[in-house]
Amino acid sequence: MDYGKYMYDQKKQTAQKKIKAHVLKEIKFRPNIGENDFNVKINRLKNFLSSGHKVKIRLWFRGREIVHKQLGEELVAKIIENVSEFGELDNEPKFEGKNLTMIVLPKKAKAVKKLNGNSKNEIQ
Repeated sequence: MDYGKYMYDQKKQTAQKKIKAHVLKEIKFRPNIGENDFNVKINRLKNFLSSGHKVKIRLWFRGREIVHKQLGEELVAKIIENVSEFGELDNEPKFEGKNLTMIVLPKKAKAVKKLNGNSKNEIQ
């Protein structure tokens, strides 16, 4: 086997391992969402954040619902309150047409080292 080709393949494999795909997940809400539907979407949102994904929350106004922007703002406040322990707001909610969008970033998890009883330094 050619050594140069071998080294090239090794570099290629290590470069692929270093690349971490940042996935942006999206969850859509409506202003007059039911309580159970809201809880299901919040749990899904918490799962995405605990997995380390960024989440785009889109509050979608349809038809004449756009007249009642205060309902959307109350819902956004409720979402932020429920998700505050898992993530932090990247930017303030803003209107883009008939959508109120915001992005939530996962909170940084502190690295905790677990000690095993089978360490090399331990005398048995």
